[in-house]
Amino acid sequence: MSLKIGDIVPNFTAKDNHGEVFESQSVLGRKPLVVYFYPKDNTPGCTTEACSFRDQYEDFKDLGAEVIGISSDSVKSHHKFANKHQLPFILLSDQDKKLRHLFGVRDNLFGLLPGRVTYVIDRNGVVILIFDSMNASKHIPKALATIKELVL
Repeated sequence: MSLKIGDIVPNFTAKDNHGEVFESQSVLGRKPLVVYFYPKDNTPGCTTEACSFRDQYEDFKDLGAEVIGISSDSVKSHHKFANKHQLPFILLSDQDKKLRHLFGVRDNLFGLLPGRVTYVIDRNGVVILIFDSMNASKHIPKALATIKELVL
């Protein structure tokens, strides 16, 4: 399956950085959502991206949106990564790559790197933006501008 703009995101579950089961229905259809897939914890680009989402997190929250980061790293790795960089948002572990397949996130660089894709989902659970770029710094302003358009 591969989500496209206009699709409704199906419910999913995954373990978060605290080892708790996260159920998407707790946020899907209730508030705007930014779901970003990234290659790996503690790599330069991924750390830059996570810290940029951290630095703008209050702006997303003020607009009523939630941010969720997803990679195939373990719960333990996510826990350390979130603590080290004081990340206030949810990180989900996708070790079996089910969420990548559900959303349709493809690998980059001839399949060597997991893709970096950001999805913005409106309060009805509908995908309104898919931003696919290995340039980590471009995801945050794009997602924030899209969320602002939703609420203004």
